[in-house]
Amino acid sequence: MQLRSSPASPFGRKVKIAAHYLGLSDRITVVPADTNDPQDSLRSQNPLGKIPVLLLDDGTALYDSRVILDYLDMLAGGGRIIPGGTARYEVLTRLALADGIMDASLLRVYEGRFRDPEHHSARWLEIQTGKVERGLAEFERRAGTFDPSLDAGSIALACALGYLDLRFAGAWRNDHPGLLAWLTEFEAGVPSFSLTRPA
Repeated sequence: MQLRSSPASPFGRKVKIAAHYLGLSDRITVVPADTNDPQDSLRSQNPLGKIPVLLLDDGTALYDSRVILDYLDMLAGGGRIIPGGTARYEVLTRLALADGIMDASLLRVYEGRFRDPEHHSARWLEIQTGKVERGLAEFERRAGTFDPSLDAGSIALACALGYLDLRFAGAWRNDHPGLLAWLTEFEAGVPSFSLTRPA
């Protein structure tokens, strides 16, 4: 299998951590993708031109990262990072919230990267920042209610916090002691979190 991604992508990082934990990383080759290059085959693999994309041996392309995590979990026997029963929805809800933090953070980065300074929208940045802040506040409030065991929601949260460290100098750490303690424990127990940290 091939994983189309880039080193800084928090969504690609989710897949790499999951693959490592599930014992599937030796079956996946990471192939860099450039979302800004119209000549990159990524756009034929995912019409949205977004990463990550997992290319199966038969040529099937799976996207987005949530679908890929579900597929990898199934491939590893099921119930490893996405449990069954009612616990499934608690994990998937945390996954959705962490993904939302990543989405909003990416939009903040893109505002500075792809729009000329004179066209930056303070209102747009405020909206995206609000999403991040509310998401972090919810995770901080719940930090003691879920442990750093490896499931899809925890992987996504760790990657969201890692992306905030990468792009926003870890400013979240000052006001979220519960999350900071949670991430410290997660990192200590999940070696692939450090191994997948962007250089």
